[in-house]
Amino acid sequence: MKFGVATSSAMEALFSNPMRSLLTMLGIIIGVGSVMIMMSIGEGARAQIEAQISSVGTNMLTFNPGGMQRGGRNQGGGSGRPFSETDVAAVADLPFVEAATGVLNGQVTAVSEDANWLTNIQGGSADFFKVNNWKVTEGREFTAQEAQSGSAVVVIGLTTAKNLFPNGSALGQRIRVNSIPVEIIGLLESKGAAGGGGMGQDRDDTMIAPLSMVRNRVTGGNRWVARHVSRIQFLVQDGYDVMQAQDEASQMMRERRRIEPGQADNFMIFNFADMIKQRQAATETMSTLLAFTAAVSLIVGGVGVMNIMLVSVTERTREIGLRMAVGARGGDILIQFLVEAVALCTLGGLIGMAIGWIGIFGYAQVAKAPMVVSPVIIATALGAAASVGLIFGFFPARRAAQLDPIQALRYD
Repeated sequence: MKFGVATSSAMEALFSNPMRSLLTMLGIIIGVGSVMIMMSIGEGARAQIEAQISSVGTNMLTFNPGGMQRGGRNQGGGSGRPFSETDVAAVADLPFVEAATGVLNGQVTAVSEDANWLTNIQGGSADFFKVNNWKVTEGREFTAQEAQSGSAVVVIGLTTAKNLFPNGSALGQRIRVNSIPVEIIGLLESKGAAGGGGMGQDRDDTMIAPLSMVRNRVTGGNRWVARHVSRIQFLVQDGYDVMQAQDEASQMMRERRRIEPGQADNFMIFNFADMIKQRQAATETMSTLLAFTAAVSLIVGGVGVMNIMLVSVTERTREIGLRMAVGARGGDILIQFLVEAVALCTLGGLIGMAIGWIGIFGYAQVAKAPMVVSPVIIATALGAAASVGLIFGFFPARRAAQLDPIQALRYD
């Protein structure tokens, strides 16, 4: 039997009973749609994580105070004695450090002529922008001289700018930050949400100002540490092993904080890229588990296809006998029913892909996540549907091919 004849015969059999064919395809439709959605969510999460790694760089390290043991309890980051600007200078003097900055964080109310907005402020040196790989798209960064003198200037994020100046440009405007008049000298490039998928903190809702200005006029000083900073960020030079740099910087900081051998660190050092990659690994594991769960629907759909095909073989026994009587061989019957099963699953796969596409679009709109439907996802979903038809359709097709033509013609 020619393949074209087998295909037309399969289509005729499918459309002769459309309701049964649709119900048979239901498991395939759900399975393919689920697999497509789960794979797309996983790809989207991976794309977001790669974008975050690209935005901060893979060679940025951060010191946070804390991590000390007291009474059997581990205190978290930020709970220990703060660092000072002399610590920042010591880190910057390490031979493998390209740039370093101390950082102070606070929450402020920014007031313009049009609106007021509660936002975050970060104080840093002129190297803050280089260390954080954060470019200014309009205006300029503040200079080292402005940072040293504590000039009342700020560079603000896109979200803050839109909320303070909904009807005009923020560049060059003067605003009040906790009643302190400052000038906006630059607008930051957009970084998006820190957690991705609409669930993280908006990194564009911020303003960057000289460290001394933030400490002296916004957050206030620290009673134990002069010229304190809440954390230290630094870049490791290209070509230098980041993990080795992390160990050497940590040892230097232990010496500066007079931590005796065997004592626990009262600070923590983070490699942000490693943290993101760990989250990526967890996300990929979860995506894989969800994809396997979705694949169960395909298997269930395949069992349904096999059952219906067995019923079809029984109902069409006389037809099979007649085909054999006029010259069809067992292989021709096998191909006919295999094509019918594959066509049934492929059609269900196409419908499932359409539903999956709608589901992905809806998820992207609700979660504010990227909509990722790669050719690999499409090929995998369609290939899985066709494979289910081939695997689960083989037994009914083989059974049809092995029928005795005389007994089949006598079947009532």
